[in-house]
This record gives sequence, C-alpha cells and structure tokens, in this order.
Amino acid sequence: MYMSMENEVSGTDLSLKLLIVLSRAHRAIMDRVTEDMRSYGLNPTEFAVLELLYHKGDQPIQHIGKKVLLASGSITYVVDKLEDKKLLERKPCPDDRRVTHAVITEMGKEWMGTIFPKHHKAIQEIFGGLDESEKETIIPLLKKLGYYAKDVT
Repeated sequence: MYMSMENEVSGTDLSLKLLIVLSRAHRAIMDRVTEDMRSYGLNPTEFAVLELLYHKGDQPIQHIGKKVLLASGSITYVVDKLEDKKLLERKPCPDDRRVTHAVITEMGKEWMGTIFPKHHKAIQEIFGGLDESEKETIIPLLKKLGYYAKDVT
C-alpha cells in the first residue's frame, strides 16, 4: 500500500514538473515566434489571419475566428486593420448576401511570398534544439496529451 502511494505522489510530482517545463517551453517559443511576426509589422493575430488567407484562399469572415483561435468579436477589428494596410479586402459572397469573405490582395500575396519563407526559417531555427527524430517523437506525445486533456472531465 505504501509503495503505490509513493508512486502516486511521484506521478503527481512528474505531472507538476511536466506542466512547468511545458509552460516555460511554450512561453519561450511563443515569445520568439511573436518577435518574428512583429518584425514584419504584424501582431500574431494579424499574421495568423493573413497566413490563413495566403495558404487556404478566401475565407468567410465568420469562420476565420475558429481557424485561428480568435474570438469572433475580434475578427472585425483584425480584418479592419489588415484592410487598412491593403493586405486584404472584403468581398460579398455571390451566393449568400449574409456572408462576406476576406480575400488577400495581390499586395498581400506578394508580401507574404516575401516574408513567409523568412518566418518559416525562423520557426526552423527556434525548433533547432531538437533533431528530426526527437520532433517525430514529441509530436504524437503532445497530441495525445492535448486530446486527453480536452476530454478529461
């Protein structure tokens, strides 16, 4: 009985340690990623919206929030800012007047074509502390942890 109690405490300690290590790693990574995005004159949300449009094409404004993990109330503000910068524009949906699409402009495409490869390189450098094998190991483990945490009641 004492042994299992000891293992439980040890497991709890490991869970707390994992939380701290994961949180610190996440903070360090996101600080560097955010710094890179800001170097292009964009905040992380603006960058995420622009990247979505660049890689996935036109998007209904109402659906962007779910795809870039942003509250729907903030989408209008971000789209307005990107529109002011001439990087995207709004276009009404021809099939449904209630829907408006965010569309990346030619200037936005050209700009993302210039900055995204640099951003991609920065991401590679940030994760350069792990070799390919370690990345292949950690990805499924983090997915497993995320799914489990999401489903825990």
